[in-house]
Amino acid sequence: MRRAADGDHHRMADALANEVEGYLIARAEQEEARREAEELCSRLPWLTTAQAEDLTRHHIDQRLEVTRRILRRSVRRADQLHQAYEARYAELRRTLLKRHAACGCALLACATAIGAATAVLGR
Repeated sequence: MRRAADGDHHRMADALANEVEGYLIARAEQEEARREAEELCSRLPWLTTAQAEDLTRHHIDQRLEVTRRILRRSVRRADQLHQAYEARYAELRRTLLKRHAACGCALLACATAIGAATAVLGR
């Protein structure tokens, strides 16, 4: 019973760690987008404060949307690869099982033949 509770505790801790990591990555991405936007605005000195703020907001929104699309594509690709690897693994397991079964049958046939030969020669 203790192990089940420990397992649940570890799963919850892992989930929390993943959530915190995701949050920190998202915040870092947002800050990077803000720095880029501010750098862009600094190269456009004729912008008013309101225009610079508007451009910054649009850049951040656009950059985060691009990041979301990239992450979604990456997740889809990871899922595709996972499925392909799972299918290949299952295929390899089946092949290995068939080979082991064939070897087992061959060993059994040899043992039976040796037993029969021993019985015939022993008469």
